[in-house]
Amino acid sequence: MEIKKRRAGKNRSKKKRKPNRFQVSDALWEKLKALIPPRINTHPRGGGRKPRSDREVMDGIFFVLRTGCQWKALDETNICSGSVAHARFQKWVQAGVFLKFWQAGLHEYDECKGIDWNWQSMDGAMTKAPLGGEKNRAQSHRPGQGWSQTQSAV
Repeated sequence: MEIKKRRAGKNRSKKKRKPNRFQVSDALWEKLKALIPPRINTHPRGGGRKPRSDREVMDGIFFVLRTGCQWKALDETNICSGSVAHARFQKWVQAGVFLKFWQAGLHEYDECKGIDWNWQSMDGAMTKAPLGGEKNRAQSHRPGQGWSQTQSAV
């Protein structure tokens, strides 16, 4: 009886995608795909393991951004590795992928609904610090760091 072992990563991009609320839709992926720079193989001899597809990694990035989970928590979701998602996220931020995506989204929304660019507002809150910036706590009991040390030096 012959047992065939499946190599890690083999045929992973060919499996059928099940719809999931955390996955990038096909329509959105078509827009995002054009913004992602081509990956350059940095392996010394041009080989190496086949990298995760950009779409799977983007699913992982959006999962982290939507849920607020840690990057390493992606390892348990089977979307993609947290370290791969974080590394690609950093590369894509450097390349301006998310800035271009945000700008394209603004332009598309402007075409559909219209944005009044003449009137803008910001929301924020400015309040006084609860203790006024002063320390209101007991002095240290450690030798050399208490109130008596500072007074004797005066």
